[in-house]
Amino acid sequence: MEGKKFIFIAGLHRSGTSMLHEIIRSHPNISGFHNTGVPADEGQHLQNVYEPALRFGGPGKFAFNCRSRMDESHPLVSSANAKKLFEQWRPHFDMSCDHLVEKSPPNIIRTRFLQKLFPHSKFIFILRHPLAVSYATQKWSGTSIQSLLEHYLLAHEIMIQDFHWLNSFQFLRYEALVADPQLAIDGIFNFLQLTPIKVIYDIKRDVNEKYFQLWEKDSKNSLNNKLEEKLETKINTLGYSIKHYHEVLPVPWLDAERTDLHSNPQKDNRI
Repeated sequence: MEGKKFIFIAGLHRSGTSMLHEIIRSHPNISGFHNTGVPADEGQHLQNVYEPALRFGGPGKFAFNCRSRMDESHPLVSSANAKKLFEQWRPHFDMSCDHLVEKSPPNIIRTRFLQKLFPHSKFIFILRHPLAVSYATQKWSGTSIQSLLEHYLLAHEIMIQDFHWLNSFQFLRYEALVADPQLAIDGIFNFLQLTPIKVIYDIKRDVNEKYFQLWEKDSKNSLNNKLEEKLETKINTLGYSIKHYHEVLPVPWLDAERTDLHSNPQKDNRI
């Protein structure tokens, strides 16, 4: 692992993690998993150190299981497991690159665990509108939109709590990425202290719209009206709205957390 810098992409299923991963790994100084034969080339499926999201319910469910969350106090934290995980991932990386990127949806609630194993890691969080994530995930989860929205909120609540413990992270909206891919990715490469490259990727800009239309159709029933009343305020804290779904709201908690990132005396990256 000497001299290698890990980049972990974190975001729920259907948040744009695969697209972001493909764009980032195209950089000549970054290697990411490709043609591994596992679903979406996710690192969670290329190791046996820790359990994948499927063991905790899978898409739209895993965050509900408290055993799925992992931090620096987890019993699997050890230098031996850090070495084992690296050795299991290593054959799928181009080791001539200094930067190694991995993405798996459960990373969103496991960043502190990953940072403990790989202390100099950088984390990139990608968020997408909760309605789009929920409707796109429903075909896999088989659960209600209400349950999926609640799962979305819980996973991101844990994510926000964990920000305070991370040394280095960046935050990206799916909506910003599809609106101006080059601007968004230039910001990511600058965060990684790498020279930006031209984004060559077929990005569809209006995918969220079909999910908004489904919500519009469903919102005619009383259940969804009650959902709006119950969940709107919490969703607003993430910069989104299900009442006014085209709006993007400010997220002051992000700047507040980042300001204090390097002054937390409780952080200890040693294993």
